[in-house]
Amino acid sequence: MSTSSQGITTITPARRTEYVAYAIRDIAVEAEKLRKEGIRVLPLNIGDPLKYDFKTPRHMIEAVYRSMMEQNNGYAPSIAMDDAEAALHREAKRKRIPNLRSLFVSIGASEGIELCLTALVNPGENVLMPYPGYPLYTAVMQKLEAEIRPYYLDEENGWQPDVADMEARIDAHTRAICLINPNNPTGALYRKEVLLDVIALARRHRLVLFSDEIYDRLVFDGLEHVSTASLADDVAFVTFGGLSKNYLVPGWRMGWTFISGPAELVADFDEAVHKFVRARLCASAPMQAAIVPALEGPQDHLPDVVARLTQRRDYTIERLNAIPGLSCVKPEGAFYAFPKMDVPIPDKEFVVRLLREQHVLVVHGSGFGQKPGTQHFRVVTLPDMATLESAYDKLEVFMRQFR
Repeated sequence: MSTSSQGITTITPARRTEYVAYAIRDIAVEAEKLRKEGIRVLPLNIGDPLKYDFKTPRHMIEAVYRSMMEQNNGYAPSIAMDDAEAALHREAKRKRIPNLRSLFVSIGASEGIELCLTALVNPGENVLMPYPGYPLYTAVMQKLEAEIRPYYLDEENGWQPDVADMEARIDAHTRAICLINPNNPTGALYRKEVLLDVIALARRHRLVLFSDEIYDRLVFDGLEHVSTASLADDVAFVTFGGLSKNYLVPGWRMGWTFISGPAELVADFDEAVHKFVRARLCASAPMQAAIVPALEGPQDHLPDVVARLTQRRDYTIERLNAIPGLSCVKPEGAFYAFPKMDVPIPDKEFVVRLLREQHVLVVHGSGFGQKPGTQHFRVVTLPDMATLESAYDKLEVFMRQFR
């Protein structure tokens, strides 16, 4: 408890909340103020395909509806409902993951990430996190009172992980390495040889290797996504996936986690994770009915989604690289771009001013982590071409003041 300047006794929140931030949603608060004034904001900020012109495959909607009508609305098993669990075992085989020890479904991949980090990391220990990377990871680590140990992705090398930088940051308190592949926010797709180098690092230091593969089917230019855990059978892997992005249902919050590796290495950690899995009861029962038709039913939507995202990616890169003061590495997966900017103001001020002056909403790069001395912002390439054209026209006008 504490006493305010007005003499009112207030409830003091836990210290662990002081540094928790989520840039993607935080900046949207500013946009909401403008919307309430009747101002139209062009949204290039949130990775939700359903906010734009993408639609959930109908056969998945029908499967969930049937499940509800069949009264599958009670508690489900903690791991997964039987059909979903069997389909996920087949998915792990398709991804060529050896030594699968367990799996479970979760409330989005986010819950799986939080449960696994919580089961592994003690206060004062550290985990290697990619900068730039998805801010959920840093928020969870702050809640756990553990150290975020950033390693920097190499912008000059297509945003691939810098393995030498990674190794230099490992010490006796390091517990794990996190990969996000394809990466959010850069759209980078990691090369097999880079993954093998990271695996060698985890092997040498006996670290758990977390691999977030939520965008694994959204890959461009004929390239192929390689699941990290498919490349070795003697390392502890935790692989995250889900329906949100590939299958256009982020609001259904349906993710999963695969834990793999030698039994003698992962058994205790595996059981620790499942203590939390059991304690939170279950993920949504009716939504689990979407897993089988998504993974094993018609995949017709994917070629269309990838084609549209490729067109919008190409246009985004062409426009951003044509604006003086901006440069952008070409993404190879997901639906983001992470342009670098040469401006004399901090990146968050840049984003807020762009929003207020031109009504274009992007997210500041510092919210994802970035190499010291550089400044970026993230754009989402999901909007239709007309929206992108208007947004980049306004961005170009805004940038003129800095030249």
